[in-house]
Amino acid sequence: MCPILYTSHMHIALDVREACHEQRTGKGRWTRAFTDELLRRETVVTLVTDAPLPTAWEHMRLVHPDRVHVMRFAPGLRWHVRCALWLRSARDIDVYVSTVSFIVPFLVGSKKKVIPIIHDLIAFQDETHERRAARIERWMLPRTLRKAHRICLISEATKRDLLVRFPFVDPRNVSVILAAAVSTFPLVHRSDGRTILSIGTLSPRKNQLRLIEAFARLPEPLRSHHRLVLVGGRGWDDDGIVSRAREVPGVECLGFCSDAETERLLSDAHIFAYPSLYEGFGLPVLDAMRLGIPVLCSDHGSLAEVAGDAALLIEPESIESIRDGLAGLLTDASQRERLSVVGPKRAALFSWRRTVDLFFTAMDSHPA
Repeated sequence: MCPILYTSHMHIALDVREACHEQRTGKGRWTRAFTDELLRRETVVTLVTDAPLPTAWEHMRLVHPDRVHVMRFAPGLRWHVRCALWLRSARDIDVYVSTVSFIVPFLVGSKKKVIPIIHDLIAFQDETHERRAARIERWMLPRTLRKAHRICLISEATKRDLLVRFPFVDPRNVSVILAAAVSTFPLVHRSDGRTILSIGTLSPRKNQLRLIEAFARLPEPLRSHHRLVLVGGRGWDDDGIVSRAREVPGVECLGFCSDAETERLLSDAHIFAYPSLYEGFGLPVLDAMRLGIPVLCSDHGSLAEVAGDAALLIEPESIESIRDGLAGLLTDASQRERLSVVGPKRAALFSWRRTVDLFFTAMDSHPA
């Protein structure tokens, strides 16, 4: 079978629901940035959503009605059914990109070329997160993988995990297309000299409880001159995190913050801490490194892959390792200076232009 060359004449349908929500999680932020770059190309795109488009996309649709289209269905389970029925009958759609859900690919089957974006395998972790959604994903993902035209992932670590868990997948049909920093603010960092910032939905996987305990165990003179700021909405099994944050002096739990407020906090941060137990990529790490903020993060999986030598890596299941890492960064100005120099260089290796280029390359690739 000869490969199909994907040119400007290709018509791509893309699930952008998560990008249209005001409170976007990692998948929503990835989809938003990926779509922003995709819309800059000459490709014909139909944005499939359940909510109004962001203003910039709506403007693009009005300015370029020949290549930017929108298909909106009512939210909920019926969205998936309506979307699948539409795709099965839409002769002008060449490929459907499923950014967050495997229900539509399952319903469409082989009637349309489908490319799922695999952000992570969290549904297969022990953590209890949205059990119903996890059960659906565990059941549908292997079936989607068998029928996918091409499988795209955002890190080599997730690719390795996928191939181990699903040995029937042909590695030649799997492509890593990465991600990049999603922040758009100017490259300005004015450390306030005291804020340890951590961004992420409150949950055991994000490991905020151990981070709080590590902060609490810093030497008193060091702890009293700094504060630990947690940014992120309430998640699952997070009562202990919230309770401990209230007990430890110097810990502030701000909840969900707007993009503008998050940008301000990042600009002021002294160091950035991200000791997550498992990530499919770790977008906040790139956002921080892009600004030259010294980063402390987990040595597990994709985080070590993304950070390289531009962050201080710690063992996330060890409170002592996190504490020692914090103490080291807070007291060693030369180490902070080194990370502030190499961080932006590392972040610059990732770009959304590169991600979309890799995506198009993946569409042109087929197993022999």
